[in-house]
Amino acid sequence: MRPSVTRWKTTTAVLLRTAALSLLAAVAAAGVGAGPALAADGNVAWTVRTASNGYGEARSSYSYNVNPGGVVEDAMVVANRGPAPLNLAVYAADGFTTDAGQLDLLTRDKKSVAIGAWAKAGAGNVVIQPGKTAQVPFTISVPDNATPGDYVGGILTALTQANQTEGINVDRRLGIRIKLRVGGELKPNLAIEDLHVTYDGSSNPLSKGVATVTYKIHNIGNAALSGKQTLSVSGPFGVLRVRAGDIAAPPELLPGESWNVSVPVRGVAPAVRLAATATITPLLTDVSGSTTSLKPVQATAHGWALPWMLVLALVVLVAVVVGAYLYRRRNRAQRKAREDARVRDAVAQALGGREPQTS
Repeated sequence: MRPSVTRWKTTTAVLLRTAALSLLAAVAAAGVGAGPALAADGNVAWTVRTASNGYGEARSSYSYNVNPGGVVEDAMVVANRGPAPLNLAVYAADGFTTDAGQLDLLTRDKKSVAIGAWAKAGAGNVVIQPGKTAQVPFTISVPDNATPGDYVGGILTALTQANQTEGINVDRRLGIRIKLRVGGELKPNLAIEDLHVTYDGSSNPLSKGVATVTYKIHNIGNAALSGKQTLSVSGPFGVLRVRAGDIAAPPELLPGESWNVSVPVRGVAPAVRLAATATITPLLTDVSGSTTSLKPVQATAHGWALPWMLVLALVVLVAVVVGAYLYRRRNRAQRKAREDARVRDAVAQALGGREPQTS
């Protein structure tokens, strides 16, 4: 696998000094492969792979089960495919899931607290001649007080070169993933949080619209988990239920990580009050690669889905009815006032123009 590249430059200071730029290794779910990392001028290339030993041969990544206080010793093989000698830095770093759903590793300027702190290479640098390989040993020492559960990081090689054209330093990295499960009680658990449903209908009260359901999948356990998702939207009492199509599985989330989901559900009737139900079945993968489905987790949220044109028509109808009622009431009051005035005039005339007396 070829390493992906991420760059950054300083702002105005780039005119005065060399800026730092990091090209991050692409660490997929199965770990980094042995594809070459190429320098900007194409004159340097190297590969990395796992060493063949008691842990296995041709491994795509490193996976271990270790109890607190345990120690792991393993090695990485680095090959120089270029025409010039290589002086590579070697170090370990903690892993994290990016917004794109890929596993990445912290840069050297970021502090690691787990695998990046527990794993130490046999040497901080390795020099490899053209066409040669070198085996780089490393040791992972798990603290006695390490919390049980899954940890992910990586062992990395890095080459820093100056880019004369852009006036910056380029840090190229290539590494291999390390997945470590610390012994103890495993508590795999996913939660569905911040579930919301909104509705977008049309001007036709008889047509159907789109309900958009958003939520966050949060790994609140101590094991790395992915999952299968299902989603449905229904009206009151579960009527007019519509199920969403296939929903992409979230990436494998490390303990404490979360993943935002937004799913449009089409063909939803404007049933006034909607209920959106999201279900995720956690998937737990052990060190051997076997996957187990856990108990599904479910959450429900409600939202309004009003047929606005129908509501507007009802409002107009109510306004007309109320207006007609008030108009008739005012007319009755005016007629009564006119009748009362006529009676008073008649009585006054009968009394010879005198006002009637009241006692």
